Amino acid sequence: MLIRSVIFSLAMILLTVLFATTSVLFRPFPFIVTSLYLRVYAYLVINSLRFICGIHYDVQGIENIPKSAFIIFSKHQSTWEPYALQTIFSKVCYVVKRELLFIPFFGWGLAAMRPIAINRGSGKQAVDQIIEKGTQRLKSGISVVIFPEGTRTAANKPGKYKIGGALLAAASGYPVVPVAHNAGECWPRGRFVKRSGTIHVRIGPAIETREKSAEQIQSEAKSWIESQMPLISRAYENA
Repeated sequence: MLIRSVIFSLAMILLTVLFATTSVLFRPFPFIVTSLYLRVYAYLVINSLRFICGIHYDVQGIENIPKSAFIIFSKHQSTWEPYALQTIFSKVCYVVKRELLFIPFFGWGLAAMRPIAINRGSGKQAVDQIIEKGTQRLKSGISVVIFPEGTRTAANKPGKYKIGGALLAAASGYPVVPVAHNAGECWPRGRFVKRSGTIHVRIGPAIETREKSAEQIQSEAKSWIESQMPLISRAYENA
């Protein structure tokens, strides 16, 4: 798998340079056009991973995706899900740490997706930014992807869920769609070599957020996500 991982990495670098460089040409166009273009990029990366490294994925719960804008709470185990979620959901932006925008090429393409870039060390300021800009994106029809655990976590246990995304949901009133997956088993965090296999993605029923506290929203989303993990991940253990 080492040689295959090397080949995939080279392919991903080439795709990133190509699409990031050309994405600047789409700035004058509506966001939906840029989003579709970068969705092609994500699709090519995910399928390169499938053909080269033998990493497949299946998705259940497509019927739970709302017709209008919503907030996605996703498990975060690897580099895989930011690409995959872009192919599963349409017209999305991400809450990201602002340092990612400074990465050559990758950061250029990320910037074209109108992310909510925050300084994770700024505390309340970062949360206020998530609420303000997240509500703006939702009102304009763009769904917001949030990784409540904040950073990639090991495949065998949950991380600590942060409240920022739930505060956005409570303030905006838009529904939350929980997503569970076991990507960390095939593309482990911090490891270069990938493992062949199938990543299982489960999309839960939309959680209504109106007249609910942030704590209640977070509890419902976390409970659903964590209840799915032992069902799709052999390595998982509840904490």
